[in-house]
Order: sequence, then C-alpha cells, then structure tokens
Amino acid sequence: MTPEREVMSWDDLGTGGRALAQAVVNDGWIPDLILGIARGGLLVAGALSYALGVKNVYTMNVEFYTGIDQRLEVPMILPPVPELLDLHTARVLIADDVADTGATLKLVEEFCSGKVAEVRSAVLYEKPWTTFNCEYVWKRTDRWITFPWSAEPSVGTGAAAE
Repeated sequence: MTPEREVMSWDDLGTGGRALAQAVVNDGWIPDLILGIARGGLLVAGALSYALGVKNVYTMNVEFYTGIDQRLEVPMILPPVPELLDLHTARVLIADDVADTGATLKLVEEFCSGKVAEVRSAVLYEKPWTTFNCEYVWKRTDRWITFPWSAEPSVGTGAAAE
C-alpha cells in the first residue's frame, strides 16, 4: 500500500512563497540576499525574491536525496560553490523546499557561518523529525511530499524526478 502523500500544486508554490515572505516581513527582517538550495529550493528562492523585492539571489547545489526516501550518508556540496566574499555584513535567507532530516540546511548554514552577518532559513515544508528548525515554515507534514516540479518523470531519461 502506498503511503498517503502531501501533494503540492503550482498554485501552492505561489501561495506558500508569498506566505513565507509575509512572515519574514512581519518579523521586521529583510535579507540582503537569498540563497536557494538546488534543486527544489531554487523555485522557493525565486518566489521569495519577487515577493520580498530582493534581487540578489545565489544558488548552491547540495546533493543528499538520490530517490524516494533514499539518501547519501551525508549531504555533499557540489561545485560550483558560491564565493561569499565581502558579505560579512549581509543578512542571508536560505531557501529550500523541505526540511526533512535537516542535514542539508545545517550544512548550508554552517557554510555561511562566519562569512555573513546573519543567516535565517525559509522552507515550504518542515517534517516533525527534522534536526534543523527553520525560522520560516509554510506547512508542517509527516508525509512524503509530491512537488509539482518533480511529480512527472524527466523528459530526457524517463526516470522519476523525485
């Protein structure tokens, strides 16, 4: 029996991104740049960028998940690695689609530590067992999430995108 899933729509991306941005504004904190974790965090970073009016958007590629509920032992930062030079006074908002184990977000936060003034994180979904609690969360769920950008197989290989 297939476990029940949380199914996100494209409309939910807009709604969730806007809600996250509003939570940031309500906190009285506007980032100087947004750091999107590739791949799912890229869409979240874009939504936050427009909703907050922040044009400085960086990306960082971290590999952890290799399939549905399959992951590497530890997340790995893949090249190219952003150079956070001259950003010691910057406020950085890390954006990702989900805080599942929390390992990816923790790795990225540690990467930023000491290079920027302040780091906060925003995710669309947070799992109850995560070891990394984000400042901004749209929804909490204990289900596997089907995101609209990874719901269909890749057109190039036919392999599932999740």
